Amino acid sequence: MRFSLLLSALALAFPSPVIAQTLSPTEATAIDRLVGQALAETGTPSASIAVVRDGRIVLAKAYGRQSEAGGAADPRLPYQIASISKQFTAAAILLLEDEGKLKLDDVVARYVPGVTGGDRITIRQLLDHTSGLQDYWPQDYSFHAMATPVTPQAIVDRWGKKPLDFAPGTQWQYSNTGYVVAGLIVEKVAGVPLLDFLQKRIFAPLGIRAIDQDKAVGPGFPQGYKRFALGPVRVETPAAPGWLYAAGELSMSAADLARWDIARLNRTLLPADDWATQETPTTLTGGGTTSYGLGVAVTQHDGRRIVEHSGEAVGFLSENIVYPDDRAAIVVLTNSWFGDATDRIANGVAAIILPASAAPANKAEDAAALARARTVYDQLRSGRLDRALLTDDANYYFTDVAQGDYARSLGSLGVPDSFAQVGSTRLRGGYVLRRYRIVAGGRPLSISTFSEPGRDGRFEQFLVSPAQ
Repeated sequence: MRFSLLLSALALAFPSPVIAQTLSPTEATAIDRLVGQALAETGTPSASIAVVRDGRIVLAKAYGRQSEAGGAADPRLPYQIASISKQFTAAAILLLEDEGKLKLDDVVARYVPGVTGGDRITIRQLLDHTSGLQDYWPQDYSFHAMATPVTPQAIVDRWGKKPLDFAPGTQWQYSNTGYVVAGLIVEKVAGVPLLDFLQKRIFAPLGIRAIDQDKAVGPGFPQGYKRFALGPVRVETPAAPGWLYAAGELSMSAADLARWDIARLNRTLLPADDWATQETPTTLTGGGTTSYGLGVAVTQHDGRRIVEHSGEAVGFLSENIVYPDDRAAIVVLTNSWFGDATDRIANGVAAIILPASAAPANKAEDAAALARARTVYDQLRSGRLDRALLTDDANYYFTDVAQGDYARSLGSLGVPDSFAQVGSTRLRGGYVLRRYRIVAGGRPLSISTFSEPGRDGRFEQFLVSPAQ
């Protein structure tokens, strides 16, 4: 089928959203300027956004180009929303509990055999990330195994049968693995594939058009992009089928995701107590409280209560923020997984439609990790990377092309003027996550690292991207 005919067919399958006209011309112009600047300064090819105000969609618009051949981005087409999908998996579990087919506090072994600690881990702990199951994809890049198709059971067999990172319920650590197990539970109890269950019980009633992200590829769909440091923007190769599943398998338009946000604001589709359960932060067995419910983070931002989740697929980043007390929501979907355009747009739109106070301060630095990060950065900009400082997967990521882009784009910036950790140090997938902000040659940069535990742990991830 010719591309133009396929695009027309897709436009019919994904019609234009109905938009309530309650965004002022000044606000609309400010949003256009904000998005255009974020895309231009980060090199992000496109963004598709939706804004909800007073419980109605007031803006659904796409900017930039969606692919090499696709021309202007189309707000009707689905972007990969990745981990934002988790709240839908959690909603499926809640609906099955409403029917009396399972309980949140049932143990996993009752439904999926062979999972480490399955006789102690509950379904609730899969959904709130307190299971202790090691995350199978903590990296912000496509690791070696992702070039080969996989099944949910194969993910469970490789990662779900490893020793637990901690006793269930005692700590919080993000785990995609837990959601793969949760998806298998939905399918076993419901007797149908997870996506079929979601289509019947959630998407069809809300008028949402969602598809498997593995099928949202090729002509007529947004193309994912990557970038090595400040090198050229390159087309990204999608992961082989199966890797996102219940942890992040969905693709939909920004407007369709906004329809789900409106259901949350209005407490429709799901019973009100299900929404409340999903949005209740988990209390650990030791008494501490997390900022995460069942598939959503529940926090404060600029003095406002928010229900939020971001997403990262291979070549895509996304953000979905709901402001319950303001009856507002912001959806930002981009077809790149570098830079900070997604956050810049989401925060900028919030400032336009919901004027906010100052952002919270960052926490203290870890001096030893900072020194190691500075060493690797200097090696990358000079083109002399010591691979002994990297894990096998990180070495797989740093191909000759990647190293060349890093050296060419960073080397010309010279010695950094500043180099500091930002945000908190935390665990992710058995690794230690830290982020850094530097300024070199007048350019602000962001660095995201995962390292093995311990003072001299090797880097599993070291990604440099433009920053605001």
